Amino acid sequence: MSARLRVILQEEIRKLSLPCGIPATVEELKHIVQDTFAIEQDFSLQFQDQEFDGQFFTLLETNEVKDKDTIKVVLTAPVITLTFEDSLNAKGLQESFDSSCAESSEDVRSSSSHPSSDTILLTSPETIVQSSPESASSLRSSSWPAQFEIPTFSFDTELILQAANAAYRKDGTLLSNPSVKPSILDKLADSIFVYTAYPSRAQREQVAEALVMKHPCLRDPVSSNGIYGWQNSLKYKLGNFRAKVKYLGLPELNVNCRKRKSAADGQPTKSLKKAKKSEVNYLPPHPQGETDETLEKERVELLYEYKKRDNTKIINEKMVKTF
Repeated sequence: MSARLRVILQEEIRKLSLPCGIPATVEELKHIVQDTFAIEQDFSLQFQDQEFDGQFFTLLETNEVKDKDTIKVVLTAPVITLTFEDSLNAKGLQESFDSSCAESSEDVRSSSSHPSSDTILLTSPETIVQSSPESASSLRSSSWPAQFEIPTFSFDTELILQAANAAYRKDGTLLSNPSVKPSILDKLADSIFVYTAYPSRAQREQVAEALVMKHPCLRDPVSSNGIYGWQNSLKYKLGNFRAKVKYLGLPELNVNCRKRKSAADGQPTKSLKKAKKSEVNYLPPHPQGETDETLEKERVELLYEYKKRDNTKIINEKMVKTF
């Protein structure tokens, strides 16, 4: 018997047709999902449990899924390793491999519990960029997380939520205090803006799901899954947030201002310009104190420094500054 599933895949919602019905094992279902949607990295599957008002749980057995149910693909962050031999064979890396890099590699080897001595474990690129002072003005340096972490709210809001969660666990009472909602939305908007200024519906739903999972007293009593009201409020809150901060000179927001007209056709912008897949920082502002002229000078100097030996530190600094 054939079956169809609704699949949430990051920012997209797709339909999966299963002519032979739902597979007997989760691994078989994962292989079908991987082949159908060309997913290259590792992932897990989650399903909506109607006993818990449609909240998502990790799929362990396929008998939890029925025809026309919804499953979610949760991508697993890859672990990046670079062998010492491969790094030396990379183009230009032999010339730029200086003594400071060698010392840091030895420190990593000595502190790692891995038995192999010819592997250098690299920290993520996000960590490197965030630690650089020149990147402080680039606003964001990491992509949307697989699991959104709800931030800690203000002290009084956390006290209210703590008491309300206890009441919910006791008798299922939902929080009826409307004064905490603006504070929660403000904090969530700040956290979302770290990753993107234009979150998709699927991303807003992910934030809402994480919110009611951590604070079940905030469930929406109207919708079946308890998150519709929150994801809708996030939509308008982020719109107001963008309208407020666009006057601070952020290029990513100014380029989408409806009141600005193109010099070519004199018409307002027809579509939003925002980051595509794999783009972390679509249109970052200039670093503090930099202009088009100074950044062009940095770019020219970068080309000159690239020709020198043992110059990795300066090259990295200039690459971060010039994006």
